[in-house]
Amino acid sequence: MPKKVTDDAEGTPRAFPPVLTGRHRLQKVLAAAGFGSRRKCEELILAGRVMVDGKIVTELGEKVDVEKSEIRVDGLPIKIPQRVYYAVYKPDGVVCTHKDPSRRLRVIDLVPESDVRLFLVGRLDLHSEGLILVTNDGELALRLTHPRYGVPKLYRILVAGVPDKKVLTKLVRGVHFADFVARAKRVRMLKKYKQSAVLEIELCEGHNREIRRMLARFGHKVYKLKRIAIGPLSLGKLKPGQYRLLTPKEVAALRRAAGIGS
Repeated sequence: MPKKVTDDAEGTPRAFPPVLTGRHRLQKVLAAAGFGSRRKCEELILAGRVMVDGKIVTELGEKVDVEKSEIRVDGLPIKIPQRVYYAVYKPDGVVCTHKDPSRRLRVIDLVPESDVRLFLVGRLDLHSEGLILVTNDGELALRLTHPRYGVPKLYRILVAGVPDKKVLTKLVRGVHFADFVARAKRVRMLKKYKQSAVLEIELCEGHNREIRRMLARFGHKVYKLKRIAIGPLSLGKLKPGQYRLLTPKEVAALRRAAGIGS
């Protein structure tokens, strides 16, 4: 069962707006209402199963007003879901895929079941842990994920050995791989031990196993990797496997960081 944690300091979050408002193509509205992919929704329209304001629509270019139009599929009115936002602490060993042939525990299993499509913001590899945002706000998910918008993600890493200043500088200047150049926005040494160290690294991109590959280039194996923040959203007091609903203030801050209105 999902383990929910509430933030009493902020109180109970109020309802957020629907995932769509204003005028949109009919197939997009149907997809947002949970009728499958846009391709599947186009098939519903072409089959004459969709009505708008009492008339059957079979044209794919039709636009409808989400707030004013009455839309029915097979005679039943559709419902546009409200936006939902969950902060989740992904534990080590939990996968970020929506479908897993091995039937391992998924991040999506840690939040309440939903009939709408949910996006994972800030995927982590199998043995990494920490903050992931789960939402049906596709626009926000895209902007928080795409490197073009430069929303930073903050990580705390336990590594083998103690990287010297030259290594930390090279992590910021960039490490060249065959398929991309990995650069940390900033790197900070938090603790030094005899044979290991704790680093804090901020990235604005999210290539697969990026931090592990960067540090391995300089001979520093990653023992533990935890993401502690996505933009202004922090992991806070969440424990592994727990989730909580975001507050309106947190959502507004994330949307500002992503360069979109609230």
